[in-house]
Amino acid sequence: MRHIGLGLVLIVALAICACAETGQEGGTARTAILSPTTATPSPRGTAATSVQPTVTASPWPTASPWPTASPWPTASPSPTTTAASPAGEQAQVTRVVDGDTIDVLVEAATYRIRYIGIDTPETVDPRVAVQCYGREASERNRQLVEGKTVGLEKDVSETDKYGRLLRYVWVDGEMVNAVLVREGYAMAITYPPDVKYQELFLGLQSEARDAGRGLWGPACIPTPVAPGVCDYSGTSQPLIKGNISQRTGEKIYHVPGGEFYDKTVIDEAAGERWFCTEQEAVAAGWRRSKR
Repeated sequence: MRHIGLGLVLIVALAICACAETGQEGGTARTAILSPTTATPSPRGTAATSVQPTVTASPWPTASPWPTASPWPTASPSPTTTAASPAGEQAQVTRVVDGDTIDVLVEAATYRIRYIGIDTPETVDPRVAVQCYGREASERNRQLVEGKTVGLEKDVSETDKYGRLLRYVWVDGEMVNAVLVREGYAMAITYPPDVKYQELFLGLQSEARDAGRGLWGPACIPTPVAPGVCDYSGTSQPLIKGNISQRTGEKIYHVPGGEFYDKTVIDEAAGERWFCTEQEAVAAGWRRSKR
């Protein structure tokens, strides 16, 4: 009986173990069936984001900005054929008086202009005979400025003692005063305080004199009758007075019959001298007096 009782106990124990194992296997199966439902589902927010475009994917166009290659024109001034003077004062030439004087129209008013720093031979002064190269100088001045718009540049003084405006005159990019000196139609003559271009004029005069241009050429320099014979005396006695202006330092020679000849006294200690011929005086750097 005892053996039968032990056998029953053993059978009951085995049955209990079998039921426990069956429960564990069922739990495992249920876990395996639920696991697909928890494998990274697609969230609602993520799915919406993947469909709609972002702001940075389609920005406002930047490859076609407002045009910059064709701006409004700003650097195309109208061309001009007449050069403005440094002062910018413009005038219309209405008359050429002589080689260094003109009449101009400025804002409906007429003014007489005297070129600064130069002097051309006389042609219109009733007190003086027409001087050598005077007509040529007047004609050259006419060619340069007649009927043209010119630029007027002031120095220091407004007018001379005759009421004429004192100006440097510019046309077609050149100063007329300087052109006349360079080409031998005018002499450099300076009256302080208007000396802005004094060195320029003196340099151009030396160039013209060395080249024998215009009034520095044979046409205006008399040739002595014979070697050793002086102009105006016919002998070896020099009569030409080489004076140096105390006011300007300019070297001016006077010949017999000139307005200032008798008043001029030669001071050799101051560098003044007598000349036998005008050619000699010019070669030494003197110019002839206008009177």
